[in-house]
Parts: sequence; structure tokens; C-alpha cells
Amino acid sequence: QVHLAESGGGLVQPGGSLRLSCVASGSILNINALGWYRQAPGKKRELVAVITDFGSTHYGTPVQGRFTVSRSNDKRMVYLQMNDLKPEDTAVYYCNADVQVGSDLTDYWGQGTQVTVSS
Repeated sequence: QVHLAESGGGLVQPGGSLRLSCVASGSILNINALGWYRQAPGKKRELVAVITDFGSTHYGTPVQGRFTVSRSNDKRMVYLQMNDLKPEDTAVYYCNADVQVGSDLTDYWGQGTQVTVSS
């Protein structure tokens, strides 16, 4: 079991920045990857960014060049630095952990944090 808790969301003007944080607890040694997804009203949940156990990163096309994902070495924290925010970035942002125990793969999710980009 892995528990995830996000923080750092809020209201920001277009062009502004926010930094989201997520703290992981529980069986963190089994985490393969940590990442961020988002879901806007009426839309499907989409990948924002992911960082693997080896430190490789992958970003969704809409955020490439503007967002940066990072994590602590002990895998207890994952961060999302969001720059040059746009109104279309408005969504609930969810922290995700991809956990492997033996051959079993399980996704864990945080409760989400609201990001609103508006003037």
C-alpha cells in the first residue's frame, strides 16, 4: 500500500508559476515511477509528467517545455514545477505512483489538488 498526498494548488494568473508537491508513504521501496496526471471538467484524465525509478522523465505534449517533474532520492517526494501557466492548464492535478510487488502492478492515486489559471 502506498498513500499519496498532494499540495500546492491554487489560483494563478496566466503566465504565472506554481509548484505542486506530493508526499508518498507506505511501501515506497516498491515504487517504479511517480508522476502527475490532470483532469479538467468534462475531459479524460491525461498524463502531465512522470519520472521513473532511474530518473527518466516523460511529459505530455501540452506541457513540454513549461513543466518540470522531479523527485527526492528516497522517492518520498515528487514535485511538479509549472511555469508559463495557461488557462487550459486549469484542472485537478493528481499524484500517481506505479507500484510493483512481484509480478503485480498497481496504480495509486492522491486525492487531487485544484489548479486554476485565470485573470
